[in-house]
Amino acid sequence: MTDSGTEHSEHSAEELCPAGAKLYEQALREGHISAQDAVGAPCLTDFGLLHPTVDDLDRLEPVAPAVALNRLLRGIQARVDEERRRENRLVEQFESLLRMDGRHSAADAPTLRLLHGSRRINEALTESMADAEHEVLCIQPHTGMTGERGDIAHTLAYERDQAFLDRGGRNRALYQHSMRHLPGVSAYVEQLQGDTEGRSLDELTDRLVVMDRKVAFIPANDDGSLALEVRHPALIKFFVTTFEVLWQLATPMFPKAERRPSRNGVTPRQRAIAALLVEGHTDAVIADRLGMNVRTARVHIAKLAATLGSESRAQLGYLIARSGILDPEA
Repeated sequence: MTDSGTEHSEHSAEELCPAGAKLYEQALREGHISAQDAVGAPCLTDFGLLHPTVDDLDRLEPVAPAVALNRLLRGIQARVDEERRRENRLVEQFESLLRMDGRHSAADAPTLRLLHGSRRINEALTESMADAEHEVLCIQPHTGMTGERGDIAHTLAYERDQAFLDRGGRNRALYQHSMRHLPGVSAYVEQLQGDTEGRSLDELTDRLVVMDRKVAFIPANDDGSLALEVRHPALIKFFVTTFEVLWQLATPMFPKAERRPSRNGVTPRQRAIAALLVEGHTDAVIADRLGMNVRTARVHIAKLAATLGSESRAQLGYLIARSGILDPEA
């Protein structure tokens, strides 16, 4: 029996509450439930999933799921039709105003536009990707996005990327070295069919997407809930130049991954850590900039110290400078 004292929150039919779903299933199994049992889930009668019997108003019988679904779908279709009528009325209303305003055209889109919320950001990305024909440039630093949110983001990105590649486009992406062996990255790349190439660096700028060198998207805050859509030619040129410089410095990941050689027994990852150590950064800062956790960073620092024969943090900085491991390669 449902607790009649439990407050019932308003919700739509496509988000049936757990109590309502459980009671509806019970009614389908048993053929009926009492009206008292359904007090805590008024949504069942509101959505037409239960109705009183003719001879006993305290007895509720279930409407067949197929019938209920068809009725709810008709309601959605009616709302869609109404929205289309509203759309047509808006177009008719503004048609004469657009003809009056000869100063502006659809081509006069804003060069900077702030996008709020992941839904609006994804919509703008999808719209721009649908218009792209030639090349998409991406910088994908480590974000730690996992779970359902990460799965949804990957699904949306895959659909956009594959549709673009199917049109003959080219996709180039830069990742952090810490992402080279993540299962999610390799699995994502293996799914894509088309001209796609990836490289990696120890450190990257923040996230960047440039489409056909006409429009770019960059984060506008730290948590990713705001993004800036950029169409200013000078800024686009700057983003593309930055990407190309980083691309030349990066190590190929796919289609053919290359292993960077070690120097004097020091791995490329340890050289990147050494460069940050001599700048005086803490373990936490080093880990954040290289896209790894603090424990992994400390393991690499310990291995670097052992390779160079260091017995203290201060001595390690001195030995790094004297070893020449940070000198440019000939």
